[in-house]
Amino acid sequence: MKTLTLRVSGLLGLAMSTAVCLMPAFAQAPTPYEKINAAAAADPIEVKSLRGGISVLDGSGGNIGVLAGSDGLLMVDAGIAVSEQKLDAALERLKPGAVSYLINTHWHWDHTDGNGWVHKRGGVIIAHPNTAKHLGETIRVEEWGHTFTPVAADARPTVMVPAEKAMQFDGDTVRMRYYGPSHTDGDLSVYFTKADVLITGDTWWNGLYPFIDYVAGGSIDGMIKASNANIEMVSEHTQVVPGHGPVGGRADLVEYRDMLVAIRNRVAELKHQGKSLQQVIAAKPTAPFDAKWGQAIISPDLFTALVYRGV
Repeated sequence: MKTLTLRVSGLLGLAMSTAVCLMPAFAQAPTPYEKINAAAAADPIEVKSLRGGISVLDGSGGNIGVLAGSDGLLMVDAGIAVSEQKLDAALERLKPGAVSYLINTHWHWDHTDGNGWVHKRGGVIIAHPNTAKHLGETIRVEEWGHTFTPVAADARPTVMVPAEKAMQFDGDTVRMRYYGPSHTDGDLSVYFTKADVLITGDTWWNGLYPFIDYVAGGSIDGMIKASNANIEMVSEHTQVVPGHGPVGGRADLVEYRDMLVAIRNRVAELKHQGKSLQQVIAAKPTAPFDAKWGQAIISPDLFTALVYRGV
């Protein structure tokens, strides 16, 4: 039997000891993973049309991009498997028929859990090699209260993008680029050149503090580097689709990058003064930004702990 690698987040001790972990106080309470899956099961799929035949599907974990045209369907991320019937119906309304390609921006289940049914519908799955690697591992993400086990072979990517790849689809050039370690160690951007639409995956959370997956090679400095890359890739005209939150533009990317830099620098200053994580959290280094960014699943305390780990 093949030995599986179990990788446990080192943030557990910090998070549990300072009450910044998202895990509930009682074992029988739903975990964040379970709550997010339940929301995906209950929520409708909302479809927002962009340009050039591209739409965004919201309601199944992370945002899903779809280019529908004469070549069929190209998807960017696949959401959570419990949403299969609703997502399938939304795809049928956009373009009946098979899915040609599915691009995974990274390995997290709220972007890849639907890989299996999308593949059965015809989709060739494309991703960075590290995304394929993680989908074949056992990984514990303590903040989500869940241990992920290897997905079925037909739900794993078969076409790899180690650095950069371009392909033609429905008259557009689809350009995939590796960010380097950022949110994870396998994040890809997807840019539709003719439509001028950029999909960032979870390197950008519009209006929310982001999760940083240190278990799978992410870091706050990598997130800032990816934010700068996103800004460099767009113009004032570009429509930008985040991993979570509403579609935005270049000014939103700049505001997000500046928020990350400001919090990173403040936390680093406090840590270098010798302050413990508990003391840094008590100092509320995110306070100027909490009203806008700290009202969702990644709380100010948890985001402070994530930044603290990486500086």
